[in-house]
Amino acid sequence: MLFTFTVTSKMREEYINIDALVEEALEKSGVEAGIMTIFTPHTTAGITINENADPDVTRDLVYGMNMTFDNKKEYRHAEGNSDSHMKSSLTGASETLIIDGGEVIYGTWQSSYFAEFDGPRDRKVHIKVIEG
Repeated sequence: MLFTFTVTSKMREEYINIDALVEEALEKSGVEAGIMTIFTPHTTAGITINENADPDVTRDLVYGMNMTFDNKKEYRHAEGNSDSHMKSSLTGASETLIIDGGEVIYGTWQSSYFAEFDGPRDRKVHIKVIEG
């Protein structure tokens, strides 16, 4: 079963918790055991799993990505967002989660996040739930 959602970012760079979308897809699927893949079809965004307990973690991720991949004037990409493409490549466009007992298996402090690197925008997130 494939579910498609729209995620709206408010800033150029931010990490948006998408646990509610994951839970909605799981509930609608009715799957008790299997896998779930979360995918975003954008070259300046990503999907990642990280800590959900302290909001400073996502703030630090934005800061760290910007310190590592600042947008240098030497980049040739005409749109001026080469740094966003680099961040997306590093983060990746998807994550796979395990479903067992009708629940997604996360670590104690883990959540799923949509990583925006070139917002604000409306973006698509696809969640594929596979029974098995």
